[in-house]
Amino acid sequence: MGLDREIDEAQDSADDDDAAQKSYREILAEEIATGVRELERPAPGLLLSGLSAGLDVGFSLFLMGVMTTLVKGALSHPIAEILVANMYAVGFIFVILGRSELFTEHTTIAVLPVLGGRATVGQLLRLWGLTYVANQAGASAFAAIAAWVGPALGVIQPWALGEIARGLVDHSSWVILASAILAGWMMGLLSWLVTASRDTVSQIVFVWLVTFALGFSHLHHVVAGTTEVLAGVFAGQGITMADFGRFLAVTTLGNVIGGVVFVAILKFAHATQTAE
Repeated sequence: MGLDREIDEAQDSADDDDAAQKSYREILAEEIATGVRELERPAPGLLLSGLSAGLDVGFSLFLMGVMTTLVKGALSHPIAEILVANMYAVGFIFVILGRSELFTEHTTIAVLPVLGGRATVGQLLRLWGLTYVANQAGASAFAAIAAWVGPALGVIQPWALGEIARGLVDHSSWVILASAILAGWMMGLLSWLVTASRDTVSQIVFVWLVTFALGFSHLHHVVAGTTEVLAGVFAGQGITMADFGRFLAVTTLGNVIGGVVFVAILKFAHATQTAE
């Protein structure tokens, strides 16, 4: 009953800006309240928001392509990797601070209301399905745009798009799965950290920190990765649709496992076992 009361209070005071550090239970209550709101959104709103997220996260790929083109051979490999990873973070800042619907966030946020008895598995699958399809549509469209506009402007060389794509597909399925689990885990932690934050600056820092780490480590994220792999396909760099299909299937599974098992279930268990 105590957690239910906290969830109701979180729904009523989502914009409260208290200076004290939030407790585990308060963060969980806010996450569940957010999840309930998203689960109850009409389908058209979810689809449009998910489409926006898929498009916006594509700016990560575009800026990575520009940076890779600029620094390849001009700077040492470690410095080039750091600069490209910073570009990877940009699209996620756009999406998460802009409150668009990203599938990998909902592998944690939308699961928590189900664990807390505030929503059904059917509602969860509906949200996942709508968000996933919309994200993929937006990411695919942006990949086509980037593969054309970047070379046309002279700011991205096609080989750069191929290099980025091969960094995701040139691995065994087991390696991709493990990488995707880690990426889903980190994205779940990101949603938790953003909820724990008290101000926009802190949220930006957390989004940058986690997504920079994702990009620097070349971990597999199903939405951003769709843009990266398809841009390599559309740029004619030897990446095939079979490569993309394998990437998509394995990365989706891994991201779900990482977000659900290692964040949603563990954080829920931890918070609900914490003394009130």
